[in-house]
Amino acid sequence: MKKLLHLVGRKNHGKTTLLVELVRELRGRGLRIGTIKHSSHSHELDAPGKDSSRHRQAGAAPAAIVTADQVMVFLPRAPGSTFYASLEPTFAGCDLVLVEGDIGGPGVKVEVWRAEVGGEPLAAGRRDITAVVSDDPIATTVPRWPRGDVRRLGDLVLAAARELEPASSRTGRVSERRVRTSAFRRGWSSRGRRLDPAP
Repeated sequence: MKKLLHLVGRKNHGKTTLLVELVRELRGRGLRIGTIKHSSHSHELDAPGKDSSRHRQAGAAPAAIVTADQVMVFLPRAPGSTFYASLEPTFAGCDLVLVEGDIGGPGVKVEVWRAEVGGEPLAAGRRDITAVVSDDPIATTVPRWPRGDVRRLGDLVLAAARELEPASSRTGRVSERRVRTSAFRRGWSSRGRRLDPAP
């Protein structure tokens, strides 16, 4: 799946809150934003004993629940297998897909970190995190993005999304919707891989 950006970090550092704010900000710019909430634990997403649960227990795959205003599709997942390919058709029309968690998945990883919660930033021991969103000083070499400025964060996130697109398609949907191209350029190194730290 293309254009994936993961918000990662330790528990209670604000990943969900920031993701919701980014969805609202980017939707306000006319972009179509999809989201995925990833959990590393096993959870039963259906109510045991319900008709839909019985369908799946009988071996139906995929299985779906359809109501007057929503559709839920259950896809089986083999242990260790990726799920992004299965979700590709559903998210194909999105300008960007924000993933909460799944630090080992494909795409750009941005950590959300607050000093008051405690624990070192994950970026201190990893090389696959592009930036840390925080208003606190961080003892890492990765760039720091300011947490308090959601509009600027939106610009930086879209810049990262632009880098995920093939060069031949970078004049596509995102730029057509008049996202400020200056924001894509500001702060990127000459190799286009990292953003400068927040001032």
